Amino acid sequence: MICTTVKPGNECGFMTKTGCGYTGGACLPIVDQCDGCQRIMEVAAGRYCTSYPNPTMKWKTSHCNFATHVKLETATQAQGKINPLKASKRGSKKK
Repeated sequence: MICTTVKPGNECGFMTKTGCGYTGGACLPIVDQCDGCQRIMEVAAGRYCTSYPNPTMKWKTSHCNFATHVKLETATQAQGKINPLKASKRGSKKK
């Protein structure tokens, strides 16, 4: 439905026929960690997240899973010594 509280005229997943269904009756502004995210919407009332009504809770434990500016580090290979015998066996199987 279309928001009528802090983001008037924009689509909002928390709006109901009786008003905003989120706790407190309105979305909360973004926090400093959100700067640089592509999901930020600027309206007359301030800057708000388009995906989540309370960004503070998303950043409370770690990073926000909706954040487009956060790059996750992935482990490509376990850090440690590779057994040369196993490495030679793997190499011979690829032929």
